[in-house]
Amino acid sequence: MTKDKATTITSLNYRDSTSSYNNNGSVHDSMHNYRKAFSYHENVLKIKQKSLPHNHSSLAYSYNNIGAVNYNMGNYPKALSYYKKGFEIQQQSLPPNHPDVASSYNNIGLVHYNMGNYLEALSSHHASLAIYQKTPPLNQSSMAMSYNNIGAVHYRMGNHSEALSSFEKALEIQQQSLPVNDHDLAMSYNNIGLVHKDMCNYPEALLFYEKALEIKQQSLPANHPDLAPSCMSIGLAHYSLGNYPKALSYYKKGLKIQQQSLSPNHTYLAHSYNNIGSVHGKLDNHPKALSCHEKALEIRQHLLPASHPDLAMSYNNIGLVHDSMGNYSKALSFHEKALKIRQQLLPANHPDLAMSYNNIGLVHDSMGNYRKALSCHEKALEIRQQSLPASHPDLAMSYNNIGIVHDSMDNYSKALSSFEKALEIQQKSLPPNHPDLAMSYNNIGLVLDSMDNHQKALSCHEKALEIRQQSLPASHPDLAMSYNNIGAVNYNMGNYPKALSYYTKGLEIQQQSLPDIHPTLAMFYNNIGLVHDRMDNYPEALSFHEKALEIRQHLLPANHPDLAMSYNNIGIVHDSMDNYPKALSSFEKALEIQQKSLPPDHPNLASFYNTIGFMHKNMGNYSKARTFYKHAIKIAEQSLPANHSNLQLYRNNLEHVKNKQ
Repeated sequence: MTKDKATTITSLNYRDSTSSYNNNGSVHDSMHNYRKAFSYHENVLKIKQKSLPHNHSSLAYSYNNIGAVNYNMGNYPKALSYYKKGFEIQQQSLPPNHPDVASSYNNIGLVHYNMGNYLEALSSHHASLAIYQKTPPLNQSSMAMSYNNIGAVHYRMGNHSEALSSFEKALEIQQQSLPVNDHDLAMSYNNIGLVHKDMCNYPEALLFYEKALEIKQQSLPANHPDLAPSCMSIGLAHYSLGNYPKALSYYKKGLKIQQQSLSPNHTYLAHSYNNIGSVHGKLDNHPKALSCHEKALEIRQHLLPASHPDLAMSYNNIGLVHDSMGNYSKALSFHEKALKIRQQLLPANHPDLAMSYNNIGLVHDSMGNYRKALSCHEKALEIRQQSLPASHPDLAMSYNNIGIVHDSMDNYSKALSSFEKALEIQQKSLPPNHPDLAMSYNNIGLVLDSMDNHQKALSCHEKALEIRQQSLPASHPDLAMSYNNIGAVNYNMGNYPKALSYYTKGLEIQQQSLPDIHPTLAMFYNNIGLVHDRMDNYPEALSFHEKALEIRQHLLPANHPDLAMSYNNIGIVHDSMDNYPKALSSFEKALEIQQKSLPPDHPNLASFYNTIGFMHKNMGNYSKARTFYKHAIKIAEQSLPANHSNLQLYRNNLEHVKNKQ
């Protein structure tokens, strides 16, 4: 969005023994040798403090330079402290409209931006712009920079219209004052492309990214490192369109340019490995994704201090891959490392902290730790409510995730309320064919289906499918999920041939892109097995459920609820085939898992006790049947309303075996 490097001011008037230290510090800063740069600039400051008055303007330059090094090291609170010290001196020694005062406002704004203090950042950048506007012919490039920085803040706040307006003002100034192939024009085209991407105007985004690349290609050699970011941006547009092979191609072009022109440990290479890893993740090439993110981490560990925010980003990305691979303990460990760094660096309401809590919550949800998941997502929501506008899409993300956990805990009314809040935000902030809207319709459909509102559920899932068909390629995994969900509603309505058709469509899409051992394939095998069971195709049902179980045993911890689901479904098929001992064994395995992962009064436990009681009844073990029915009734009385149909069922079952020996 804007240049990551803070402005480094070197005094032109102060010529003494400090000049060589200053120059060496600036050189080391440009080479990313931040510790050495800090040492040189600190030496300059110490010399000046001994020989100059405490409010001498030259001290302001030193404070600014030390602030810039801390900024580039990711030490934002220290950077802010030094910038403010320099700014206080400038206010005492310089006229209020001096360009150096404007530069200090700019630098302070950049720090606030990176700390998530967007209103403070906006205020500082507007103050900087106001000074530059007073002498416009002399400060055209600085005015454009201010508009770009203001646009960047609005972009992070989700104010897309304001961001676009600011970036377009920057571009207009640059078009009037710069040659047509100037690199600053390319930066503005790139920024405008970013906003269009976020507004899902992907063709427009691609057009602006390509303009930026065209400018650079006219004036730079084919392997110049400045070409790489444009390749990355074009890759990003294709990534957003779901054109993952094209995205990968452009990302690799960018990486190849960087490898020819930069040192092997340059920070830009880390960014490129990160992007390539993200594409491999979308293509479900998880080992390749992990390798790329680990390369990025290795470079960053070599270059950056242990608490740098880019390290947190790498830990976060590695955690996401492990989560996708079902390595939940490892995923949790990496997300917690990212959170620890962010807690050290950032204010308590920074959006990046919300993202860490969000990702930790997702892992806990995958592990069946629903209460921990809910706590994390609620923390993320609280932070986002404090730091973002009420219509920001990230708030919708939090509401969706909270809804998913409530759905997993069978709190359907709370889940529906959360999903509807998410949809309401997205309808205000996103175009009508945005994939995130499809996700919310999908989630609402899932809850309505669980609440037996099947027709409304079907309508929601069909809306989700329609949006995805408009915005995604035909082989996109999200289309597969829509087919799966429409299949599920048809299954619950008893339309088994339709359900099987939709499940099969979804499975075919997923098999094109996923490895043979993947949790999503297990889900499809499970669902197809359920349909075959209802259609009395018991051997086929058993085969699909066993495929699902095999994948889950390979990927999931031993007490994961999805394993219990597989054992339960295998038990149901054996029961239908009158293989009662095998059915009982499967149900007992499922119950053992559920006892470890659910609270003792969870209604699902009551259901399992009832099922096992039913098996014992069928096998003539009436005493054991009574014991299990009583367990089911006891839990149901604690967790269900007095008139709940399941509670009545359990009591009826107990009554049937009450006097049998």
